[in-house]
Amino acid sequence: MSPRGVAIPDLRARLFDAAERVLARDGASALTSRAITAEADCGKGVLHAHFAGLDEFVAELVLDRFSRSATLAASLPAKAGCDAVADNLMELAAAVLSLDPGVVGLAVTRPAAAQRVREAWAAGAPGFDTIQTSVQTYLDAEQAIGRVGPGMDTASAALALVGTLHHLLMTSSPDSPALQDRVERLVRALTDRP
Repeated sequence: MSPRGVAIPDLRARLFDAAERVLARDGASALTSRAITAEADCGKGVLHAHFAGLDEFVAELVLDRFSRSATLAASLPAKAGCDAVADNLMELAAAVLSLDPGVVGLAVTRPAAAQRVREAWAAGAPGFDTIQTSVQTYLDAEQAIGRVGPGMDTASAALALVGTLHHLLMTSSPDSPALQDRVERLVRALTDRP
């Protein structure tokens, strides 16, 4: 444990990672500020010294994890013309599906945290809309160079993919069978040229 008054390097990341471990091991009902700080090997009050409370912490955790996926999605349009279209989309899908369903579920089960996440997304924080825009931009670029059929409605294809990822995150557990297979079938259907 860090001595009192000594800055803890990468504190946010340390607390976020600890929260994910608590969720994975003990479930959402066990997620308390004390459980998180114990898991992170920090003093009991550290979380409340940096966040207004557990709901703010949960909201920031959810936003952080979506930001990671949105950053990966933002790099997708630069991949136009490289590798297979379906493979590029599956790489993004795998990253989104790697979000801990327990973390995503927290945004639903804690109303104050959910409200903070919605407000942040409305204010422009990266979320599903950002990922969807990146997928559409990527598909538009692939369509422009002829690797996606001219008849594809890229906006609808992006919505279908991101909507499916959202559905699977909200309704599946980490050990749900064949999530990748289900997404791969959708990606193949979306990108299959007649």
